[in-house]
Amino acid sequence: MSSSREIRLIEDEEIGGWSAIDAETGVASQGESRQEALENLDEAVALHTGEAGEPVTEEDLRELGLDPERVDPDEAKQLPEFLQ
Repeated sequence: MSSSREIRLIEDEEIGGWSAIDAETGVASQGESRQEALENLDEAVALHTGEAGEPVTEEDLRELGLDPERVDPDEAKQLPEFLQ
């Protein structure tokens, strides 16, 4: 991961929290404070890039009752753009 990441911070006054978005990966996270949102974003990006955690397999999806071969178009519209 490069040391000069473009990160967007957005305050959501309605719910009283912050969203942090990594522009390069499209990964987003949130927190009650700016610092918490950034810490959560770092963890989410590490999971997304494989630097932390384990990848989700088709078997994992099936155990959760999800068919990895089938995407419901209505459900897909609710996913973040990078997952559609």
